[in-house]
Amino acid sequence: MANKLELTWVGKENEIKVEPRILIENPALSNMSHKTAEQASLFDIENPDNFENMLIHGDNLLALKALESKFAGQVKCIYIDPPYNTGAAFQDYDDGVEHSIWLNLMYQRLLILKNLMHEDGTIWITLDDNEAHYAKVLCDGVWGRKNFIADVIWNSRKSVSNDAIISLNTNHILVYATDIDRIRQKSKSNELFKGPIDDSKFENPDNDPRGPWVADPFDAPNLRPNLTYPITNPKTGVVYYPPKGRCWRTTPEKYQEALADNRIVFGKTGDSKPQMKRFLSECQDKGAVLTTLWADLDTTTNATKHSQSMFDRSFTNPKPENLIARVLTLATKPGDLVLDSFLGSGTTAAVAQKMGRKWIGVEMGDQAYDFCKVRLDKVIDGSDQGGITKSVNWKGGGGYRFYELAPTLVVTDKFGNHIINKEYNADMLAAAMALQEGFTYCPDDTFYWKQGKNENAYIFTTTSHVTADYLASIHSEMQDDEYLVIACKTYDSGIEKLFKNITVKKIPQVLLGRCEFGKNDYSLNIVNMPTLEEEDE
Repeated sequence: MANKLELTWVGKENEIKVEPRILIENPALSNMSHKTAEQASLFDIENPDNFENMLIHGDNLLALKALESKFAGQVKCIYIDPPYNTGAAFQDYDDGVEHSIWLNLMYQRLLILKNLMHEDGTIWITLDDNEAHYAKVLCDGVWGRKNFIADVIWNSRKSVSNDAIISLNTNHILVYATDIDRIRQKSKSNELFKGPIDDSKFENPDNDPRGPWVADPFDAPNLRPNLTYPITNPKTGVVYYPPKGRCWRTTPEKYQEALADNRIVFGKTGDSKPQMKRFLSECQDKGAVLTTLWADLDTTTNATKHSQSMFDRSFTNPKPENLIARVLTLATKPGDLVLDSFLGSGTTAAVAQKMGRKWIGVEMGDQAYDFCKVRLDKVIDGSDQGGITKSVNWKGGGGYRFYELAPTLVVTDKFGNHIINKEYNADMLAAAMALQEGFTYCPDDTFYWKQGKNENAYIFTTTSHVTADYLASIHSEMQDDEYLVIACKTYDSGIEKLFKNITVKKIPQVLLGRCEFGKNDYSLNIVNMPTLEEEDE
């Protein structure tokens, strides 16, 4: 077996079994005031146009697990700005432990994020030098090295840190695809990964009726005998051949056609080697291939000023809207679904809203209320005039639903017994069991026992005692090709074998060992890391 190159760290082998929780809408915090009736309601896998933007408050690993079953393969673009792990909070820890903690927490999130990505999807991860290079190897392991697209360098600040050996003025943005071959094809057909054309270099000095143009070199890489021939400058009579190791772009016949069509120029004064006109009108629809150096965008300073205009308190190092706008321009089209599971001050959601993308944003702690909700409400009512508002002619509109994570499903009573959390009502329990068993929760209006569906299989959850007569009554309503899972607290002994197309499971016993119940914080808050015991030297 060939040796495999991979990144390892302390705790990597320890699998985290995250509890899949349901999401509960908080109508008082949802904002649907500017949503029209025709703009749809709830997300439906069979009709993805029926979707409401989602702002989720809670630990993002738990939230991602909650989203996984319904949104697997649906997200076109993921942008995340995770903690940079600067090391300041780790002064009492050894360097190896510091990186291990960060890598392990990131790894669990990346695995779920990959599952959420569309077949034409991409993920963009912003980091600085502290972890970017570790993250590159980590992502190689998750997505595969072949699916790496680029390491974009964003000029994040203009000022210089005079106390640094070399001032850190850039961030890395690691870009990966679900399938690089699909992205490459989408790029070739100008569907994705094409930026706007910079028209500042286009001129029309000869008043060409086709409009402004730029002069591109007429030579191309490689040596091809049929593309190596003399070209005579019609003004000076000088004969030109391709530069050493190169050839001309077209055959002699195509060159003559281009010359007759006034597409060949010989420098600004007509005294130079041949060049080919590239017209603005012909390349605008195709877009431009961008480079990995993004020094033309706003910085965190610009973003901070915008942030201060919206919030009562400042947000640390927010991302500028035109940075996110560029990502969404390259990776998505209007109507595509965008996800940010480290939403911060809400920039990704705000930009997605203004650009006509659907979005899901996850943020824990008070930031979800104090920053994300406040900002998005301003975007929706049109009072946010900063960022990309003017460039996209945003006037307000749309909406979102605000969700909280449900509490843990299984708890321990005072006697040490595992019981269903009393905070769960009947509907919550039914939805939670559907999620646990891999069903889509969609209660049927006709048959009460059809609470969740997975093709021709259904799930029914009840806190009532299930008897043989009760089971027979349900069975009489079932079609021959239908299958049913019944989850209940108690049932008569032996009824689980009465019908081949009905399975009876006892809760919470059937759930034990599946996941970690009761854990509410998988946060990347590196200030509050667990204490580690020092090993004896």
